[in-house]
Amino acid sequence: MRGSGDDAAVVRARAVCVTSLDAMVEGVHFRLDDGWATPGEVGYRALAGALSDLAAMGAEAGEAYILLGLPAGFGEERTLELMRGADALAVDTGTAIAGGYVVSASVLTVSVTVVGWADSAEELVGRDGARDGDLVGVTGRLGGAGAGLAVLAGRASARTAAGAAAVRRSRRPVPRLREGRVLAASGVHAMIDLSDGLAADAAHVGRASGVHLRVNLAALPLDTGVAEVAAELGESPWRLAAAGGEDYELCFCAAAEDRQRIEDEMAKLGEVGVTWIGEVLAGAPGATLSDARGEAVRIEGYEHLL
Repeated sequence: MRGSGDDAAVVRARAVCVTSLDAMVEGVHFRLDDGWATPGEVGYRALAGALSDLAAMGAEAGEAYILLGLPAGFGEERTLELMRGADALAVDTGTAIAGGYVVSASVLTVSVTVVGWADSAEELVGRDGARDGDLVGVTGRLGGAGAGLAVLAGRASARTAAGAAAVRRSRRPVPRLREGRVLAASGVHAMIDLSDGLAADAAHVGRASGVHLRVNLAALPLDTGVAEVAAELGESPWRLAAAGGEDYELCFCAAAEDRQRIEDEMAKLGEVGVTWIGEVLAGAPGATLSDARGEAVRIEGYEHLL
């Protein structure tokens, strides 16, 4: 393998290549103001978002290629800090940063291309396989990123334990690569990462699969601090959990008879469990979110605007 330092990267290929491109732009996805994000956190999050796409397919991480658009005065030390943040996640996930490029830009821009691998196309999972009668599940806990954004924007207090926990979660999301591979191997029919929020992403699965997902908002697993931040904002915690983007957990659809097997296999990975939050029905392609009384609630997904 040849990586950074040559004119092009050279890697050893496996049977199936999975490629995704993601980008983060200052003023849209993050701010570098005091208290918002450090360059290292920006590098970490940019790679995390791209790797999460591989996790959603059940692919194994391979290589990453990072394009930096640097504004005037950004400086070498901050550039190195950004790359060290990305490299820390790369080491944790077994990803090789195999190349990249640097150009001038009006604002800091980080574009990441990631390449994942599988031994056959049958190992991978798309958004389009959900079936009538499936159960809808999610990994981990939701709402931390949305709550963290509310704290960073000054709409909720950062001086509480809940606020601090939410900010930590929003700054260092974990792409669920191991979980994605286990879920794919366990036979889930459809999967997506929660980058735009459950409200939007569940609808993406429904439309791609030609089915209707019905999600029970009361069943959503809440991240640490979400309930307290939501109370401070005067809104229901499940609204943060369903509308906030960038949690990077996985939402999936699986046959009811596979429920126990999925739970058992996921339990072997440790603390990141699964929660069953709804069902797949025949009907208009899309998704419905229902409150504890069974009434439909309209929630918009996350928009990448500050």
